[in-house]
Amino acid sequence: MTMFSLQGRKALIVGIANEHSIAWGCARALKEQGADVAVTWLNAKAEPHVRPLAEQLGAGIMGPLDVSVPGETEAFFAQIADRWGRLDTLVHSIAFAPKADLHGRVVDCSAEGFATAMDISVHSFLRMIRLAEPLMPAGGSCLSVSFFGSSRVVRHYNMMGPVKAALESAVRYAAAELGEKGIRVHALSPGPLATRAASGIDHFDTLLAEAATRAPTHQLATIEDVGAMAAFLASDEARNLTGGVHDIDGGYSITA
Repeated sequence: MTMFSLQGRKALIVGIANEHSIAWGCARALKEQGADVAVTWLNAKAEPHVRPLAEQLGAGIMGPLDVSVPGETEAFFAQIADRWGRLDTLVHSIAFAPKADLHGRVVDCSAEGFATAMDISVHSFLRMIRLAEPLMPAGGSCLSVSFFGSSRVVRHYNMMGPVKAALESAVRYAAAELGEKGIRVHALSPGPLATRAASGIDHFDTLLAEAATRAPTHQLATIEDVGAMAAFLASDEARNLTGGVHDIDGGYSITA
């Protein structure tokens, strides 16, 4: 029996910045299992880095999507509705915090910076789920990306800890609300990964080294590891799983 086939499924991948992105690992895994993919890039500056990857996957739908710009998210989902008429999987792999707030103490972060981080990192996922819902009449899967700094204090992760905690709570509530429609909602939680987004965290190289030492497998997760989990959660074999925060970290999150 062939498991995890996504043949003919339609998947939207939001958050590819380059070939090191978690979103790229997810997009490639979904494509390898047979899914048709739609790919977004942030803006014109990001397009030269992402368009070639989208073309490599044979993405049928591609284009810019900045969730902070009113109307862009709705316009992209309208393209999906017009071209595909449905959506089976959403992968949301975007997060942002203003540098001044990210590099300071949590208690010192500005209201504006905190609101921006929450809007882009959390509420944009809820907005996308709401837009995906009518395109998933037969059910589907919605995935976002978290980090265990949501539940434990990780040095230098700072305000993104509370933001990721909010994301994981949003995953649980959305899963409860949409379960009867067959729409599953999950958070992928890899350990430290050398992505462009992570490079904005102070002393991230130290965190990578500590993670490799502490993890029971003594290996950091890869974007391929995350992609494999995403493909499974998008498959029919995972149809009775929802609301989970899935650690993909070589056991790093279980260590003290």
